[in-house]
Amino acid sequence: MEIVSIVLLLLLAVVISGAISRMLPLNIPTPLVQIALGAIIGLVAHLRVELDPELFLLLFLPPLLFLDGWRIPKDEMLKDLSTVVELALGLVLLTVVGVGLFIDWLIPAMPLGVAFALAAVVSPTDPIAVSAIAARVPIPRRMMHILEGESLLNDATGLVCLRFAIAAALTGTFSIAQAGLTFLWLALGGIAIGVAVTLVVTRAKAWVSSRFGEDTGSQVLISLLIPFAAYILAEHLHCSGILAAVAAGVTMTFAEVSRQALPATRMRRNSVWDTIQFALNGIIFVLLGEQLPAIVEKASETVKVTGHDNAWWLGAYVLAIMVALAALRFAWVWVSFRLTLLRRRGETPFRSPDWRLIAAMSFAGVRGAITLAGVLTIPLAMRDGTAFPARDLAIFLATGVIILSLVMASVVLPLLLRGLRMPAEPSLQAEEDRARVAASEAAIREIERVQHSLADGRSDADLYAGAGTRIMDLYRERIDVRNQEGRSSSEARHHERIERDMRLAALAAERSEIFRMSRGGEIGSATAQKLIRELDLLEVRYKT
Repeated sequence: MEIVSIVLLLLLAVVISGAISRMLPLNIPTPLVQIALGAIIGLVAHLRVELDPELFLLLFLPPLLFLDGWRIPKDEMLKDLSTVVELALGLVLLTVVGVGLFIDWLIPAMPLGVAFALAAVVSPTDPIAVSAIAARVPIPRRMMHILEGESLLNDATGLVCLRFAIAAALTGTFSIAQAGLTFLWLALGGIAIGVAVTLVVTRAKAWVSSRFGEDTGSQVLISLLIPFAAYILAEHLHCSGILAAVAAGVTMTFAEVSRQALPATRMRRNSVWDTIQFALNGIIFVLLGEQLPAIVEKASETVKVTGHDNAWWLGAYVLAIMVALAALRFAWVWVSFRLTLLRRRGETPFRSPDWRLIAAMSFAGVRGAITLAGVLTIPLAMRDGTAFPARDLAIFLATGVIILSLVMASVVLPLLLRGLRMPAEPSLQAEEDRARVAASEAAIREIERVQHSLADGRSDADLYAGAGTRIMDLYRERIDVRNQEGRSSSEARHHERIERDMRLAALAAERSEIFRMSRGGEIGSATAQKLIRELDLLEVRYKT
C-alpha cells in the first residue's frame, strides 16, 4: 500500500509541477520546478524512496530510449550524420577520459574508476531537457535535429562507458583489449537484438491483424512491451540493453511504414506514449529532488575525507566540473563545425562559423533524465559487501551538473540566439505540397473506381455519382490551391489560413451547440461524446 501511495504522490507532483511551470513568468524549465517540488516533498513529508539501481534502470531507461529512437526524424539526422557522430561518439569518449582524469585530480577521495563513471554519466545530453527549454526559447530547427541525434546516440555511448567504468571500479582492473572486444559484443549484439525483436514482433502482430482483425488496446500494449523485451533479452545474453532499446525504437519507424496500423491505434498509441514520456521524465526529476537532502548530507561526509569541512566545496566541485564540460564541448563543437565546413567546401563558400552558434550548441547540451538515471544505477555495494566508494558524492555532483546546465541554458541560450543568423535551411513546403497533391490525385482515382464498381446496374446510381462528385470536388480544390498558375506560394498559404480559420470557427460553434444541447437534456451523453470526439479529430487535423 505504501508503494502505491508513493507512486500516486509522485504522479501528483509531476502534474502540479507542470501547472506551476506554466504559471511562472520567468523562463524556468519544468525539470527545475520538478526538482524543487521533489526537494520540498522530501523535506516536508519525510518521504524516502529506496531506489534499487537495476530496477530503476529497467523501469525508466528502456521506454525513454525506445521513444527517442522511434520519434527522432531520421532523414533530418542523416543530413548532419557526420556532425552527430562526432558529437555522440568522439565527444563522449573524450569527455569520459578527459573529465574523468580531471575529476580524479580534483577530488582525491574519489577513486579513478568512480571518477570515470561520473564522467560517463554526465557526458550524454538529454533531448527532453532541451525540449523543455526550446518550448520557451526558440531553437533553430536544424540545431534541434543535431541535438536530438546527438542525444540519441550519446545516451548509448555514455551508458556503455558507464558500464565499463563500474566494472573497473568493482574489480580494480581494466584491459583496453578486453574492453574493446567486450564493447563490440555489447554494441553489435545489442543493436542486432533490438532490430530482431522489433521486426519479429511487428511482423507477428501484422500477420495476426490481417487474418483476425486488429484490437487497438492490444496493439498499444505491444508497443509498450517491445522496449522491455529488447532490453531484458539483450541483458540476458550479456549484450547492451541500452543499445537494444535504442535500436528497437529506430527499427520501429521503418517497421511502421511497411506494416500500417489502424488510424485509431496510432492516435491512441501516440497519446499513451506522450503520457508515459511525460510521467517518466517528471518522476525522475521529482525523485531527484526528493533524494537531494539526503544526498547533500551524505556527500558532505564524503568531502570531509578530502580534508574540507565547508559544504561550499560541493558547489565548487560542481562548478569546476561544469566548466570542464563546457570548455571541452565548446572546443569539440568548434573543431567539428570546421571539419564539416571543410568537407562541404565545394558545395558552399567556406567561412568560419559564428562563435555564437558554437556557444549556443555548447550551452544547449543540457544534461537531464538520462544522466540522473545512469548515476542512480551505480551499485550500492562492492563485491565484498562494503559500501561503494563515493557513490553519494557522485550522485550529488551529477545532480549539480544537471541543475546548473538547465539554469545556464535557460539564461544564456536566449542571449546567444537573439539576432543570430543561422545558415539557410531548405523549406519543406514544396515537399509537403507534392505529397498532398499526389495523395489527393490517388484519392480521386480511388473514388472514381468505387463509383463505377458500386453504381453499375443500381437504381440509386445517381446517389453514388452525386456523393462521389462532392468528395472529388474537395480534393480538386485542394490540388488547385497548390497548383493554380499565377498564384504565389504565399498567396496559396494565405488562402489556406483563411479557410482553416473559418473551419475552426465553425467547429467551435458546432461544439458549443452540442454542449448546450447536452446540458439541456436534448441529447444523451453518449451521443454528445461521440459528436465531440469527431469534432476534436477534425480540429486536430486542421491545426496540424
